[in-house]
Amino acid sequence: MKFAVLDFETTGTQSVGEIIQVGLAIIEEDRSISRVYGSYVKPGTPIPPFITGLTGITDEDVKDAPELDEMMMELVPLLDDVVLVGHNVAFDFHFLQNALDRCGYLPFQGRILDTIDFLKICFPSLTTYQLGAVSNHFGITHDRPHQADSDAEATAIVLLKCLEELYSLPLLTIQRLNELFADEDSDLAWYFDGLLREREMETFQPEGELNFHRQLALAVGDWTELAPPREEGVGNPVENVSFEDYMAEVTKRLKDTLPQYESREAQEIMIGEVNTALQEDKHLLIEAGTGTGKSLGYLLPAIYQSVRTGQKVMVSTHTINLQDQLRERDIPLLTSVVPFPFKAAIFKGRGHYLCLRKFEHKINKKDFVSPREEALTAAQMIVWLTQTESGDDEELNLSGRGGDFWETVASDTDSCLGRSCPWFRKCYYHRAKHEAGIADVVITNHSKLFADVKAGHQLLPAYEHLVIDEAHHLEDVAGKHLGMQMKYFTVAHTLTRLYKDSRSGQLPALRQTLQSSGSEQASEWSGVIDKIYPDLLTVKETWDTLSDKLFGLLPERSDAAAGEAGQLVTRLLPGSKPKDWEELAALENTLHLALSDIIRRGDKMLSEMRDTESQSSSDSLVTDIGGLFKDLASIREQIRFFMGLSDDNIVYWMEGSGNYRGKSLQLYAVPVDVSSQLKDLFFDKKKSIVLTSATLSVDKSFQFMIDNLGLSEASEQGRLMTALLPSPFKYREQALLVIPRDFPSVKGSVGDARFVDKLVHSLAEAAAATKGRMLVLFTSYKMLRQVYDPLKEALASQDITVLGQGVEGGSRSKLIRRFQDSSASVLLGTSSFWEGVDIPGEALTCLAIVRLPFQPPNHPLAEAKAELLQAQKKNPFMKMSVPQAVIRFKQGFGRLVRTAQDRGIVIVYDTRVIEAYYGKYFLYSLPGPKMEHMLTDQMVPRIAEWLEEGGVS
Repeated sequence: MKFAVLDFETTGTQSVGEIIQVGLAIIEEDRSISRVYGSYVKPGTPIPPFITGLTGITDEDVKDAPELDEMMMELVPLLDDVVLVGHNVAFDFHFLQNALDRCGYLPFQGRILDTIDFLKICFPSLTTYQLGAVSNHFGITHDRPHQADSDAEATAIVLLKCLEELYSLPLLTIQRLNELFADEDSDLAWYFDGLLREREMETFQPEGELNFHRQLALAVGDWTELAPPREEGVGNPVENVSFEDYMAEVTKRLKDTLPQYESREAQEIMIGEVNTALQEDKHLLIEAGTGTGKSLGYLLPAIYQSVRTGQKVMVSTHTINLQDQLRERDIPLLTSVVPFPFKAAIFKGRGHYLCLRKFEHKINKKDFVSPREEALTAAQMIVWLTQTESGDDEELNLSGRGGDFWETVASDTDSCLGRSCPWFRKCYYHRAKHEAGIADVVITNHSKLFADVKAGHQLLPAYEHLVIDEAHHLEDVAGKHLGMQMKYFTVAHTLTRLYKDSRSGQLPALRQTLQSSGSEQASEWSGVIDKIYPDLLTVKETWDTLSDKLFGLLPERSDAAAGEAGQLVTRLLPGSKPKDWEELAALENTLHLALSDIIRRGDKMLSEMRDTESQSSSDSLVTDIGGLFKDLASIREQIRFFMGLSDDNIVYWMEGSGNYRGKSLQLYAVPVDVSSQLKDLFFDKKKSIVLTSATLSVDKSFQFMIDNLGLSEASEQGRLMTALLPSPFKYREQALLVIPRDFPSVKGSVGDARFVDKLVHSLAEAAAATKGRMLVLFTSYKMLRQVYDPLKEALASQDITVLGQGVEGGSRSKLIRRFQDSSASVLLGTSSFWEGVDIPGEALTCLAIVRLPFQPPNHPLAEAKAELLQAQKKNPFMKMSVPQAVIRFKQGFGRLVRTAQDRGIVIVYDTRVIEAYYGKYFLYSLPGPKMEHMLTDQMVPRIAEWLEEGGVS
């Protein structure tokens, strides 16, 4: 097999565009790159500045280049008898066919393969498949990205890496991959067919350390063989070791392991405070700014306490990201510096783990909704099984509809066969659960923490000591979990998984199995299934009608202040139901009765099946369908609870998007005040809870958090410790905060023309002074859109790119990656960028805050909280709005200085910080940057001067 790897640079998209450069790398049968051909091509039109910015190719470069037909005379002979390969090959192939046609050649008839498909299959955990990033990952020196010959060569090396990987996989895995594609008439299927034949000829087959079970190759063995961290009967390693001696030994080892390690005062204080709280059974609120190293600040005392007392310490993070960061970065470090063996386990929600039984069933039956795409996802996962130790979906890069595929193979309680499952000893969820059971410290997340409380503590191992990281999110997460939220698709997905049409869905699959079994009960059960079908359709139709009618109650305005792009929100009040509510309640009643009927008949049939021994082939189906019936039952209860609108302590509201109407509907019912529940569930029950975050205090006081989280009683009884840690950074030297005091102000979430014009002008000047490397935080998506186009235009001539959240498409992490990878760019973000974004070093020099981050007061939850505070004769603005905004403002500010070497500038365009009586709370709460206010015109010269002082140019 000889490959020709092709890459074109062009002046535009597929339909309109001229080739300006071609690159072709030839890979011989012995997998060596024999030649790389490259040439400029003279286009018939000038090259757009955007393309020159991307590729570096100018009109000057191509003015003496060969014409298209001259280049094609050289290229065409090289394409003889090759397999054509490209990175996103459809693009290059389109241009090739077009050029062949224009120059009078026959179209290319050979096989075509795409390196993106190969990368997905061979390296399922890569975070991106963008060529530059992939080259980086493999250490390929890709000296001129976006130049065709360099791109073609890099793509060729990437292809060889993929082939190398395929030749190292066990034969069984290659057979499974081949089966997946066997049905489709594609070049990928042809390639795997050839690969399998070639591999079957080999006498020696690689197997590595893999385990083979039921025709799948796995990286893990039986979890039942995992040993506890310390042998039984051996004494306690810290029995006679004081905490001071333990820390002295750890510090010594840290210095040996990390030569650049220096002890930080803030971290030492934190370690001491956390240790005291755990030892004396007290609660602790501790604010630790960026750079404190707070993960080690709580993990070191947690490990010591847990091993000393033999009682687990639970650690909960806000995001899964943070959990993964602890797993990849902090725990390996601790394992090498803690002077005795210990175990820290990561334990996520069940849906993050793959259910091998469901996966096996799905690929054996090829139960695919969109065959081409799902075969590729299944192929990714088959290879991933030879690599993963955790079976955790966060390791997989599932693009497109991969998330829908995952939902059908994720582990869940209701469909688990437990010990009678053929995969039980290999099960990833039970492995994680077992690891948590034998661990000293268990790292989970806020969602799982509350799910455990709601499930009567059946999910997590028992614990008395808890550390809550990113604790400023606790109140929000508690509300979501102690209340209810439901999307239109929660219901729709469950229904289609049971029954989509007579061929697809779990019930039709069961009916098919019954038909082939031929027992007399089988026909009776098939009859029951046939009767359930129309009821499921009734439920689906009723739910669609109800969703549309509920959506109809949303106001027809798209003032995006309440949320992101075009979100519509409306609150429903228990005392005053909207008119025509009876009609909606009648629909809910129809839904309730139909669901009850389906569940009753379905459960009866399933329990009869379980009692009959002979139904072994449909065991797993019976279990899965049982699980889906349980889901329907909880859906039925939740809809009834929402439609009841009966509880005054609960805020009911709906959200939707104008674009997708009823299909975008989300229903919420959240307690107004969760402080009493947090007190009952956690602070009264647990011996010690440590709450930490970079932002817990407002104006140097913790009162806001104490009130909102239900810690007042603990505080009065002397069970609550608080600590504000000194900052590890020299903020006066590292950060300059500038306020343009004559800047126009704004009413509402949209800027008038003068404001937008001024803002764009000022941002463009500042971006030029800081060479891009700038993050601009907005509080409304609408204003972000207003600024995006004019700013892009203003910076085009400076070669500074503008990236806008929600404008570009792509997830938050993809945008951040693009921002870090490009040398000069400005990133515009709204709410989700105010925190959790970590861009250390040079990539970020300037942070612009357009408005103070007040939550929109018309959001139902904020409204209800304000009413509650008013009833208590408190001022909602000072008691709630200001402290919340200050905490977000501190989070935003925290994006700037991430290491002791960072220097940067913050521009606050909202003059309320110096004019309004509450402005001082914002500025006093910051960790002491240099603050200056001046006229807008003086700002950029001052910024340039300050950057020069620090040698950041």
